[in-house]
Amino acid sequence: MKTLLALARQIDSLSRFASVVALWLVLICALVSAGNAMSRYALDLSSNAWLELQWYMFGGTVLLGAPHLLNKNGHIRVDIIYAKLNDRQRAWLDLAGLLLFLLPFCYFMVIYSWPWFVEAWRINEVSANAGGLIRWPVKLLLPVGFALLSLQGLSEIIKRVAALRGDIALDSHYERPLQ
Repeated sequence: MKTLLALARQIDSLSRFASVVALWLVLICALVSAGNAMSRYALDLSSNAWLELQWYMFGGTVLLGAPHLLNKNGHIRVDIIYAKLNDRQRAWLDLAGLLLFLLPFCYFMVIYSWPWFVEAWRINEVSANAGGLIRWPVKLLLPVGFALLSLQGLSEIIKRVAALRGDIALDSHYERPLQ
């Protein structure tokens, strides 16, 4: 179990790194958006490339940030049920959700989005919009993002099993989102 927990820590570090990239994308996206608005209104200059770049960065923010959100126990749950469970029951529920829903979904997303990326790479697909960008980088985000999310899911499974065995104490604190 020590080896698996060490693997989980490495995966957690990878997710943390991806989240730092996601945070930088938020800042860059905001700067591009502000620059695009200023050039459009002050100089009457506009380009679809800037809008598409913002779209690409938003996709990167979501897909690269999701694994760290899972690591921090921030994903939405069925609050009515989850809030009433004790730590052990939460671990079992999380384990079931990770095994039955998250990992199969991520598997299919990686399997089905990879050929989509490869085709875009092969033909050097470009947006149909005037001044549009190449499409393969944003299409690569899909299999990479879901692969990272599945790795984080594996890390969470390892930690839940270790907690259920009594090897580690798991912080299962869940704060219900404000509505």
